[in-house]
Amino acid sequence: MTEGQSLPRLRVFLMILAGLVVLTAATGAVVVAVRPTGLVAAPESVPGTAGAARAGVSDLRGLSPQAAPTATASAPAVRATGDAGDTGAGGDPGGTGRTGDPGGAGRTGDPGTPGAAPTPPRLLVISRSTLPQQTRDDIAGLEHVRKVDVFDGGAVRVSGAGLNLLAVDPVRFRAWAPRAVAAEQGVWDALARGELVADGAAVRRLGLVLGSHYQVDGGPRLRVAASARFGLPGVDGLVGQETGRRLGLLPGVALLVHGPAKATDALGAGVRKLLGAGSQVVPLGAGGAGGTGGTARAKAGTGTGTGTALRPQAARRAAVGRPGSYLELYRKAAEICPGLSWTVLAAIGQVESSHGRNNGPSSAGAQGPMQFMPATWRAYGVDGDGDGVKDVWSPYDAVPGAANYLCANGAGQGGKKLEKAVWFYNHSWSYVRKVLGIAEAYARTYP
Repeated sequence: MTEGQSLPRLRVFLMILAGLVVLTAATGAVVVAVRPTGLVAAPESVPGTAGAARAGVSDLRGLSPQAAPTATASAPAVRATGDAGDTGAGGDPGGTGRTGDPGGAGRTGDPGTPGAAPTPPRLLVISRSTLPQQTRDDIAGLEHVRKVDVFDGGAVRVSGAGLNLLAVDPVRFRAWAPRAVAAEQGVWDALARGELVADGAAVRRLGLVLGSHYQVDGGPRLRVAASARFGLPGVDGLVGQETGRRLGLLPGVALLVHGPAKATDALGAGVRKLLGAGSQVVPLGAGGAGGTGGTARAKAGTGTGTGTALRPQAARRAAVGRPGSYLELYRKAAEICPGLSWTVLAAIGQVESSHGRNNGPSSAGAQGPMQFMPATWRAYGVDGDGDGVKDVWSPYDAVPGAANYLCANGAGQGGKKLEKAVWFYNHSWSYVRKVLGIAEAYARTYP
């Protein structure tokens, strides 16, 4: 790609970033699938699930819950895929995490291996051209700077809609990700395979469907393999370095800077002085636009829209014992959320794991018969059978845990609130239609 060809993409990249919208604090991994309302998937897109909602339902009277053993090293490896309609697809969207400030994490190019200390970015720098090595060294030498790293970036278009992307080395970038995202192996496998990991806000805004392929205008096709919250305002997703080269992204124009959260303002002032006019310096630490670390004011939530998303309150009572059938288990679990029909729990159980037959871990890392992500299980999991353990693999805990999560999102109020609560479980309106369709079938089968 010639210099003349690269300038339009750079202008678009900078223009879109110039109108940054402050996103919700991004500390949790979220793998979602949503109804395509904006971009149109290429022909190999995930097939619709409208007919699946009319499928037959399982015999719940004769199906006995069995507490599955905890996953071991022999469990299936986590891979980043995505199909809201698949059994065991990992429907849980919560997954919040925490970022730390370990300090002293090194300078440019520290490896971001899974065991490496997280280095939450305090500044995102977007330059008009490749940052010279001397400039990077000067920034790394500033007071309070503990680590810097540079990545490729630019804007591409899909069906005319602009996407701001960073091209990263997954190993190096992993340490910059929020802790919960760094723990999701499927995200990094997807990048290594040359696939796109979209920011959660971009998924919602553009109606991207996980597992679908999208044709880049004048470029290659991209498969949207996963969704995660990276906390980088204006950045719609990540690709690997080789994919970035195929897309014509600009080399070395994006820089992340790590240091103490309390020094974010001083860091920004020092970097701006070195770069001069024309470059953008976006604060991400305490009080910054991204709110990814330190004392970010916005709280991570289940993820609707922008602004502060407060986590809903969980139900307090969840005791169901050890019923002998799934039918009784779903009915007892629904009682902890007044107004919630047991048939909705049964439908989710059928879609997610076929009532415990496929407990995962899923491709997204979700676990157990109701397919919870680990972080959300920590927030909403319950001890349903009174054995003193909140076990995501046990149906006696997982089913009331799902009722707890749905109730916290308003499922007991019925109507549109119920639909939205199911959408929170898996960010896909086709998933909502499928679950509610199966729930109706259960209601007819077990009046």
